[in-house]
Amino acid sequence: MKRFMVRRLLLAIPVILGVSTLVFLLIHMIPGNPVEVMLGERALPVDVERLRNELGLDRPLSVQYLHFLSGLARGDMGVSFFYRKPVLSEILERYPATLELTLASMCLAIIIALPLGLLSARRPYSSVDRLSMLFSLLGATMPNFWLGPLLILVFAIHFDWFPVSGRENAWSLVLPSVTLGLGLSAILSRMIRSGLLEVLDQEYIIAARARGAGERKVFLFHAFRNALIPLITILGIQFGALLSGAIVTETIFSWPGIGRLLVQAIEARDYPLVQGCVLVISISYIIVNLAVDILYAVVDPRVRYEK
Repeated sequence: MKRFMVRRLLLAIPVILGVSTLVFLLIHMIPGNPVEVMLGERALPVDVERLRNELGLDRPLSVQYLHFLSGLARGDMGVSFFYRKPVLSEILERYPATLELTLASMCLAIIIALPLGLLSARRPYSSVDRLSMLFSLLGATMPNFWLGPLLILVFAIHFDWFPVSGRENAWSLVLPSVTLGLGLSAILSRMIRSGLLEVLDQEYIIAARARGAGERKVFLFHAFRNALIPLITILGIQFGALLSGAIVTETIFSWPGIGRLLVQAIEARDYPLVQGCVLVISISYIIVNLAVDILYAVVDPRVRYEK
């Protein structure tokens, strides 16, 4: 297990390097000048040139790239053009808000999907199963950029139950987490149903029933545990997707997280901040995938990694 984890972490280095290089090149190819965004189009040429020199934008692209890599090797992501603060400190200030929204959305999705998936698998092709299928279709087809404003119009403006935007208290978390978690719950409920139906006809399930085990024990402790592997995979993938997918939701609800920070950095052509945000999201993906691989061995003892 230790060798496996070390190898995965070492393999993550070229992935991070590739992502960083790609983001660096793409962000510098985007039309627009960060100096003009900061000073305005009517700025004097001498002021523009001075700021370009101060930000290091007058250097060749290769020199800027090597400077970026050398700083990254030291744990320095540079200084934000717009905020004039270290990129890492700015990201760490916003990251807890994104993590809070992601965890809340994930918990909400599990709370909704778990009973729906279990009931659908327990009574396949029943009215409960058909209603669950209808919910899954609706949840999977409603995009965040449509569902978010709809929830604001109904529950924030019409009924005035929740705040429209911001991160003032726990009530501010409800609408953004529902926007993110509803689609995920639709995917998870169908995954739980299909996973359970696949294992319910296996020989060890028949053997457990033959030994006199109750149907509830067979369903929850034998079938459900063996159906957890694909569920954990989906949860791991979706957790990483929520970290990046929160960009739209955070923008709609003015949630002060890393997704909204990334959008603001792109609008301001803040190269170091864009690179830092994408890099942090990529590292989060890698960490989540590593945690999922470890959970495989915990949930299913048949999964073994080399020692």
